[in-house]
Parts: sequence; structure tokens; C-alpha cells
Amino acid sequence: MKKILILCAFAIGFLGLTAMSLQQQPEFKFDKETYDFGKIPQGKPVSVDFKFTNTGEEPIIITNVESTCGCTVPEYTKTPIKKGESGVIKVTYNAAAAMPFSKAITIKSNAKTPVKSLYIKGEVINK
Repeated sequence: MKKILILCAFAIGFLGLTAMSLQQQPEFKFDKETYDFGKIPQGKPVSVDFKFTNTGEEPIIITNVESTCGCTVPEYTKTPIKKGESGVIKVTYNAAAAMPFSKAITIKSNAKTPVKSLYIKGEVINK
């Protein structure tokens, strides 16, 4: 019986520490997660800034930001973002082909949600 009580105490302690560490992890709070460019002229690249704040306790470190194709180029804050500070992920779309588009941008980081997606959409029209 004594061994069972000790084992339960260790399990409860482990779960408590795990829960506390999850609360201290960094986390993104984006102003927006989807942006609609609407109708844009062909041949004119367009950009949008996705601004975010670290609402967690530890610094956010972004390890990679990638898009679904070469027509979408992301740029991002490469330095750690401390608690309460903000960063930007700038996404530029090269409007080469006249057609509707919908693209995803994937962010990999040390945040509580380690893989996060942002989205852009719109329609490229002939000049």
C-alpha cells in the first residue's frame, strides 16, 4: 500500500510539473491569420504583414517559415521574441498568372503550437 501511495505521489507531481511547463511556453497571438488581397493586377507583387505578439512566458524562436510554392515568399523576425514583444512575418505574392489563388504559409517554432499556418488569397486579373 505504501508503494502505491508513493507511486501516485510521483505521478501527480510529474503531471503538475508538466502542466506548469506548458503554461510557461511561448505562444503566438496574431492580429490576423488569413488575408484576402481581393483583385490584384497581373505582374504586380503584393505583400502583407502578419503581426504577432508573444503571449507566453518564454521567448519565441522561429526556426522556419515556408510557403506552398515559389510564388509566395515569406520573410520573418529571426531574433527571439520575448514575452510581450512583437514580431512580423511578411508574405509577398508574385502575381504572375491571372487566376484565383489561395496559399498557406507554415511557421515552425518552439511555441506551444509548434506548427502554425497563415493563409493568403485573392484573384489576379489581367492588366
